[in-house]
Amino acid sequence: MDTQLSSKRPYLLRAMHEWMTANDQTPHVVVDAKCPEVVVPHQHVQHGKIILNIGYSATKNLELGDEVISFEARFGGTSFVVTFPIEAVLGIYAKESGQGMIFSDDASDDKLGAGVQDAEGPASVSPGKPDLRVVK
Repeated sequence: MDTQLSSKRPYLLRAMHEWMTANDQTPHVVVDAKCPEVVVPHQHVQHGKIILNIGYSATKNLELGDEVISFEARFGGTSFVVTFPIEAVLGIYAKESGQGMIFSDDASDDKLGAGVQDAEGPASVSPGKPDLRVVK
């Protein structure tokens, strides 16, 4: 009996977001801005990626869905509705500590032991520039 299981990525994103929020950390996601259906302010995209603060204090109407993440935020004083598919999320990390998770681009990311890596950044994280590394 081979049943198709749903992706773990949205559940892990929500769990990491909740954990970071509970520990007074600010959750940021790294998004592949080249993926189809990604709607972000393109002036903030660097090297095909964008880093977004998805903390409750920085967003309005945050929806961490099973297939899409969406919210309203201000960029340079202008309100913008951001939306992107879960598959476009490359990682999530806490701004203050750098702790988080990196997600594989591989379609096999839901296989046991593959695709999700715990990551811990340096003790001091510069704003807007995550420095995640794989911890084994």
